[in-house]
Amino acid sequence: MKPVCVLGNGQLGRMLRQAGEPLGIAVYPVGLDAEPDALPIAQSVITAEIERWPETALTRELADHPAFVNRDIFPRLADRLTQKQLLDQLNLATAPWQLLAEKSEWPQVFASLGELAIVKRRTGGYDGRGQWRLRADETEALPDECYGECIVEQGIHFSGEVSLVGARGQDGRTVFYPLTHNLHQEGILRTSVAFPQADPTQQTQAEAMLSAIMHELNYVGVMAMECFVTPEGLLINELAPRVHNSGHWTQNGASISQFELHLRAVLGLALPQPVVFAPSVMVNLIGTALNRDWLQQPLVHLHWYDKEVRPGRKVGHLNLTDSDSARLTAALKALVPMLPPEYASGIAWAVEKF
Repeated sequence: MKPVCVLGNGQLGRMLRQAGEPLGIAVYPVGLDAEPDALPIAQSVITAEIERWPETALTRELADHPAFVNRDIFPRLADRLTQKQLLDQLNLATAPWQLLAEKSEWPQVFASLGELAIVKRRTGGYDGRGQWRLRADETEALPDECYGECIVEQGIHFSGEVSLVGARGQDGRTVFYPLTHNLHQEGILRTSVAFPQADPTQQTQAEAMLSAIMHELNYVGVMAMECFVTPEGLLINELAPRVHNSGHWTQNGASISQFELHLRAVLGLALPQPVVFAPSVMVNLIGTALNRDWLQQPLVHLHWYDKEVRPGRKVGHLNLTDSDSARLTAALKALVPMLPPEYASGIAWAVEKF
């Protein structure tokens, strides 16, 4: 079995490595400043946990690597302009948008898109960074350097946010997990809830959209698609060409995790439909110190990233899975006093789903 080198050595690369161990797959998450000669690059399949990267000795080496899966797709999806253009090309529903090139365009922007404009940097923004929610009297808050480097979207009135995590194999076969319900606060995913059976209309629409994207790109591996739920159906918000935060529940709530599924796909291994056997909840741990008391709860699976704890930083997550909704609800409520106060609303939101 060929080893897999993962460009990027954050928590996603770490969890890919963990998923490879039981299968006898050697996975090497590598930092961007790693020396190419120190890694088995020539014999490896190359994947990435990040969408964009600077030029380094390692990335120059990988630029021409024949087994860098999806290499040319990453920059296309890392730029929100070219990502949106792809969705438009495929006639897939998304929020009305345009490139924001000059300050003089603001009157036309609000006339076209409505009273609330969502401005997003074309590249680099994540977890709410590089984004602004602006009304007509607030546009001076946008830094001058953003013009030409941002898109602007219509502010959407949505009833919820969901994501679809799926994978496509080398033979074009696709498999999907049930839609995940997500709660974001200040642009950061706080809590996810997934059920074995999703709303069939939403699931069918989401699978059709993500299938169209992956087939158009000839993509191989796991991809995530975040959507807004509206009365007219799902609107695609963003795409992530990699394993995704909202799919972390699959580590304990599915027969095959998203991390194992990605390794199977890029290595050309069997890609069966994952079985989801019970409702699952994922609680993101953000800027929160490790608390061993979490382990008192029999349903809690702790995934700690061993990173320095800083405000706003994802340092781990908790997965809970149980077919007994009352027991799962009780376990979630028992976590509340063990976590900082800001977690209470996200856990209450999850409890309301049952």
